[in-house]
Amino acid sequence: MTSKKTMKAAFESMMFIWGGPLDVKVAAEIFNINWKDAYDYFVELQEEYDKDKRGIRIREVNKSFQFVTAQENAEYIERLCTPVKQRKLTQSALEVLAIIAYKQPVTKGEIEAVRGIKCDRIIDGLQKKDLVGEVGRSTGVGRPILYGTTDAFLKHFGFKNLKELPDLEETAGHMADDTDQEEPTDSVDLQQISLQLPEK
Repeated sequence: MTSKKTMKAAFESMMFIWGGPLDVKVAAEIFNINWKDAYDYFVELQEEYDKDKRGIRIREVNKSFQFVTAQENAEYIERLCTPVKQRKLTQSALEVLAIIAYKQPVTKGEIEAVRGIKCDRIIDGLQKKDLVGEVGRSTGVGRPILYGTTDAFLKHFGFKNLKELPDLEETAGHMADDTDQEEPTDSVDLQQISLQLPEK
C-alpha cells in the first residue's frame, strides 16, 4: 500500500503540474483512496507550508487545492512582473502564442504537449498583455481552462479576424490534427510558426 508520505509528495507534484485548483476527488481516484483521506492529506500539506512560512502556500477552493504565492511577497512579485508588460515578446512567448492562435481553444496541457516544457509563466505573461484569455473549460478530467486569443491580439498583429492568420507550411499543419497528443512532438515547426507572427 502506498504510504501517506508518498501520496502527499505526489499531491504536491500533481498540484504543481495541474496549475489550477486540483479537485480532491480527482487526486483520490489516482490512488484509489477515500475522498476524506485525500482531503486530510491536502490539509496537512497546507498546514506544513503555512508553518514553515514558505514563499509558496496551498489554498483551498471549494474542495480543491492549488499552489499560490504568499501574500506577504506580493510587493516583490509585482516588482518582478511589472517590467514584463513593457518588454517585447520573447521567442518562447511567440511560440506559445502561435500554438494558442492556431489550436484555440486549447488547454495548458495541450500547449505543453506540443512544446515539451511547462508554459505557466508564459501564458500568465500573455494574459497580462491581453493577447490571450480564458475562453471556457474543457470537458476533460478536471475541466481545465481553455485559452484563446483576444481582440487585442488581432490589433497587435494587424489581423481583421482569425481567418487572416497566415497559412502554415505542411509540417506545421499537423498541429490542428494533434489536439489529443500527450507526448511532445517534433512534427510542429515552432520556429516557422512564430516567425509568421511578427511582433509590432
